[in-house]
Amino acid sequence: MDNKYQALTQLAIDLTVSVSSQDRFDRLLSVIRKLFNCNASALLAFQHQQFSPLAINGLYDEVLGRRFNIQEHPRLEAIARAGDVVRFPADSTLPDPYDGLIPNHHGELNVHSCIGLPLLANDRLIGALTIDAFDPHQFDQFSNDDLRIISALAAASLHTSLLMEKLENQAGVFSNNDPLDAFTQQTSGMIGQSQGILDLKSQIKAVADTELSVLITGETGVGKELVASSIHQQSTRCDNNLIYLNCAALPESVAESELFGHVKGAFTGAISDRKGKFELANNSTLFLDEVGELPLSLQAKLLRALQYGDIQRVGDEKSLKVNTRIVAATNRTLHEEVKAGRFRADLYHRLNVFPVHVPPLRERDNDVVLLSGFFAERCRAKLGFKRLSIDPAAINILQQYSWPGNVRELEHAINRAAVIAKSQAADSYLQLKASHFQLNAEHLITQDQALTNATPAENSKLFSTEHGQGLREATNDFQATIIKQAYQENANNWVSTAKQLKLDTGNLHRLAKRLNLK
Repeated sequence: MDNKYQALTQLAIDLTVSVSSQDRFDRLLSVIRKLFNCNASALLAFQHQQFSPLAINGLYDEVLGRRFNIQEHPRLEAIARAGDVVRFPADSTLPDPYDGLIPNHHGELNVHSCIGLPLLANDRLIGALTIDAFDPHQFDQFSNDDLRIISALAAASLHTSLLMEKLENQAGVFSNNDPLDAFTQQTSGMIGQSQGILDLKSQIKAVADTELSVLITGETGVGKELVASSIHQQSTRCDNNLIYLNCAALPESVAESELFGHVKGAFTGAISDRKGKFELANNSTLFLDEVGELPLSLQAKLLRALQYGDIQRVGDEKSLKVNTRIVAATNRTLHEEVKAGRFRADLYHRLNVFPVHVPPLRERDNDVVLLSGFFAERCRAKLGFKRLSIDPAAINILQQYSWPGNVRELEHAINRAAVIAKSQAADSYLQLKASHFQLNAEHLITQDQALTNATPAENSKLFSTEHGQGLREATNDFQATIIKQAYQENANNWVSTAKQLKLDTGNLHRLAKRLNLK
């Protein structure tokens, strides 16, 4: 019993240490694992009838990308509705959301010990803590009062983090006084923990509540529309709808009408007055997707609207004043288009007031794993499976692919693999294997690419075939060698090691644990 309360005391101390929210969450689960000797645990935030993992312990990394709708997960729904400790019977027939997602355990978690702790703040559900063990009697020694103490400490930690998020955004971006909304608006839409995506979120946060025009650049499929939506949702204009216009799909004959509207009789077929996108976006945000495709003839009229806030409907002599913010996106290199005479320089500078670049997926480190989990969970719901997991060997293949189509290509690859797996499955519990993915071999990262920065000794280690070592084992050995070397070079400092390896510190900690380096 003394050990139990020592652990609780340590937990309370850890949660008061001035560290980042993610470190606080990771410490929480580390103490949980030590206290309960459990096989898996997760801290989840709750909003809009779904749980989003904030930290995990003993689960595959892909879980961090999943979003669990409680209507599709009866155990999580029971936790959300309970308001108190939930102990599921060891032989409960309710499917477990972590089926197939715990390393070294394949298939259903038929008989095991499972506890759910709802996390409350001001009598409102803000999250949950789930604790699982393979031994059905693992948690028998803990009373409900013990568990309520854990729940209260975890809820305090989460609520503190939410309040800190709100304070950081106190300039007025979030006006509803709900700290959970402030937290989830920044984290729910954009999946990833790489430095590139963290820098992107920081840029979005900086520009969102200004009135500056934003130009979003990036390759096809990186998620530019999601960035535009995030900018709008974090702005003071978020109460109004984001207005979208795909400039690439505009026939030149109707482009001016689409942007500025028209009056009845302006041209054949104009049977009534019609508002254009600029007018519809008055006091809101207009997202001009593929703006580089606009014809030169229309660029001059767009420039005037940006300069003066004046628009004129086609066929109308009167001008209208609008207060419209512009967020534009393109996969073209616009300054090169300017040099080539295909894009007006003055319009380019009007749009490029605050440039935001979205990194390609191949530069986002471990984000491909989280995104795979996100798309797998969404695909599972669409196809009606009880479980859809991804085999670790398949995850390795996904990490080795360069993704020329970026996030959109990854989503399609997951969906195709699921359909193929479904056609071969005998039940509703699916696991996507490497053989289910149909990826273009020329875009797999080659050995030469992997060896670019490796020493001869490391190369030999990576591709050693002694003792029957396979690709996964060789890759793990290679990663372990690189991390240990960097760790020693940085005086055993994990933060400095992460910077040298260009990894998120939390991702490095999880990778080191998986490779048994911690």
